[in-house]
Amino acid sequence: MNPSIEMTVSGNLAQIWLNRPAVFNSFNREMALDLQYKLKQCQDDDQIRGVLISGRGKAFCAGQDLKEVTTPELNPGFKKILEEHYNPIVRQIRGLSKPVVAAVNGVAAGAGANIALACDVVIASEHASFIQAFSKIGLVPDSGGTFFLPRLIGWQKASALMMLGDKVSAQEAEQIGMIYKVVPAEEFEATALQLAQKLSQMPTQALAYTKELLNQSLTNDLSAQLKEESRLQIASAQSEDYSEGVAAFIEKRKPNFSGR
Repeated sequence: MNPSIEMTVSGNLAQIWLNRPAVFNSFNREMALDLQYKLKQCQDDDQIRGVLISGRGKAFCAGQDLKEVTTPELNPGFKKILEEHYNPIVRQIRGLSKPVVAAVNGVAAGAGANIALACDVVIASEHASFIQAFSKIGLVPDSGGTFFLPRLIGWQKASALMMLGDKVSAQEAEQIGMIYKVVPAEEFEATALQLAQKLSQMPTQALAYTKELLNQSLTNDLSAQLKEESRLQIASAQSEDYSEGVAAFIEKRKPNFSGR
């Protein structure tokens, strides 16, 4: 039986694949817990300085596996699904001190869409789409969707997409600021890998601080945010990567960052 989550590490980059293509990579309990385990590995391994998440087959992730929740002997219940599956995944992605790229290869629906949007950089194949599918079956958006989506695209647009459950093409997603970039299908895998590798070779301590500041900006006022920028800028200026970056600039050469 194939694992529901696959992970390989090459150089400084961990690649994670959601691997239940027969059900469009929809989450069951095993898959959710395994993804959490793999994300923890990425956090704990100092060799890993970047993470790329994508889906096997035609879909990125169709959200929750409805067969699991409609089969009494399999159903964990929504309390467990949220508190033990999706919420920890979103917290791990936002707390990971390394950049996380979501490479959305196909449909991203429900929790699958919102987990993608929790990542630091989202690129999508031209054939991908995003759907807040919850209202279609009488549920509310979860997995951080009501937190991230209004901040990405504005209150009115987010409200409409969540209530109407409209499908958003990759092209529209880029136009409205939901994602970073849409890529032609034939270039998608190579572009996603190149982007994630580039991030993994950058001054990743500074990127981690940038991520921390972005997280704090969601709740801080200006005064508190300026204070945190000062704190983390001072910390960044004490890093080996800052010294290397300045030296490379002066010497007119490519920097060799170590993430320290």
